[in-house]
Formats: sequence, structure tokens, C-alpha cells
Amino acid sequence: MTERYKKLKTVLEEICGADQVYADEPMSRHTTFKAGGPAALYVIPSDEKQLSDVVKSCNAAGVRYYVIGNGSNLLVRDEGFDGVIIEIGKRMSGIDIDGDELTAQAGAALAVIASAARDAGLTGLEFASGIPGNLGGACVMNAGAYDGQMKDVLVSVRLMDRDGEFFEENADGVDLSYRHSNIPERELTVVSAVMKLQKGDKEEISSKMKELNARRTQKQPLEYPSAGSTFKRPEGYFAGKLIQDAGMQGYSVGGAQVSEKHAGFVINKGGATAGDIISLTGEVIRVVREKFGVTLEREIKIL
Repeated sequence: MTERYKKLKTVLEEICGADQVYADEPMSRHTTFKAGGPAALYVIPSDEKQLSDVVKSCNAAGVRYYVIGNGSNLLVRDEGFDGVIIEIGKRMSGIDIDGDELTAQAGAALAVIASAARDAGLTGLEFASGIPGNLGGACVMNAGAYDGQMKDVLVSVRLMDRDGEFFEENADGVDLSYRHSNIPERELTVVSAVMKLQKGDKEEISSKMKELNARRTQKQPLEYPSAGSTFKRPEGYFAGKLIQDAGMQGYSVGGAQVSEKHAGFVINKGGATAGDIISLTGEVIRVVREKFGVTLEREIKIL
């Protein structure tokens, strides 16, 4: 570890506690792909003040940082990340319900939020119950499944800028569209969000969640590490169908494979490197474009 990182590690330990700061941390432990190289430093703040202080310390040290949730849409290259990874996870995952409004911190898992809404007799988040991500990433990506998306329920978000300062913004301001918001291009971080739901019947909500999760289990290769749907849906097409029709279902590079169960998923069959996954997805994009003239776009963020 360089002298600069040693000094920064000491500063971050003072902010968050020595047990929440890790050096040369393998990112395979923190992504659902279970692949990727190490982060120079990995830190887990437990509240907004710690988060802000960590960001300000990184800026003061001239060290770049990147904020993650549970790593469900992320792939870190095998050479790792020369900087600080900041995790907004379980330590920042509070949920509060007031009437038909649900407020949650960015580190709260979507499945947990959906269950809390159900328990309070609130409908509107059933679609989120099986999405393997946290609220922060869901807002950034306008996560959706089956018949719903974050855009349907989001009222406002609390954001942090690159200087570690916080502000609130209405949902309209983050420009939600299919698997997109303007949050990344503005270099902002979601800290919490408010969602507006509807009163509903607990049994009906529970039944719908069970039905959607059964469909997910039946159709998706949940037994293997993956990042969920690997490619965005091109307008007028389904990515999985294009990949299947291109003869790429089951195609492998190293330990990475286009799932034989659902061609829209790239999975880690065992020992896949980030390089394997990047090569495989690149080849899928090339073959589909060659055969059908449609350019697929990765849904995953490569760091």
C-alpha cells in the first residue's frame, strides 16, 4: 500500500471505525457476479455524516472514490479499482412508513422494502420484491420488473454531490426513463428516497409477490451468480430472444456463460473472471449486431 493510501486509511478508520475500513479488498466479495479485482480501500459508513466525511477526506487526499450498494449491477475489472469504494449497505438501510408514504435509506434492499410495504398494507412495490438490489441503485437505474418500475412510485430523492453535500430533489428532476436516470451523469449519489404507495389488501399484495417470485424462479438462473438481466431491452425487441436466435445461448468464455435457462442472463458458472464476463458480453453484442443489425447495450456498470 502506498504512503498516500496508508494515511487515508488512518483518516477513514477515525471516521468509521477500524473494523469498517479494508485494504486491498477483493470486489468479488461485494458483487453478485462474484468476480473482480481488489479495491485499494473499501469503507462502510454508518450514517450521512460519516459518508460526507469519507467523501471529503477522499477529495482532500486527491483519491478517487466510487459508491456502491450491494453490487448487483456492477462488475469491477480484474486489475481492481485504484481508489476508495464506499458501500452504502446494511448500515444505512432504515425504513420509515407514514401513511401511504415510505421513506428508506439507499442501503435498504428492495426485497426488504417491498416486504415492509406489504406488512403495512401498501401496494405498488410488489414488482421490486425479487429484484436483487438496494434502493440507491434502483433509483439510479430506474429498476423495474414485470409490470412496475421505480418511476411509478418515486416522489423524491435525497442526493449527495461530489463534495459531500446533501440536497433533496423531486423525482421529476432525476429524469427517470427505461433503466436510466440523470443521477450518474451529474455524479450524484442517492442517500435516501420517498415513495408514494396505495392502500391495499395484505393478502392480495402477498399473493402477487409470491406469483412474481415464482415466475422469476421458474424462468431465471437464480442458482448461479449473475447481475440479473445483463443487457438493456432494445426498442421493439427482447434481448434474450435476439441472443437465443443468434445461437449464443449456452456460449461460454472461461467460467462465464450465456445462461441455458434464460439467454438474457450471463452467469458465473464457476471461477469466471471479470475479463471472461466482459469478453463474453462483447462477443454477444458483436454477433447479435452482425446477424440482426441491433446493437445490444450492457445493463451492468463496468468499473
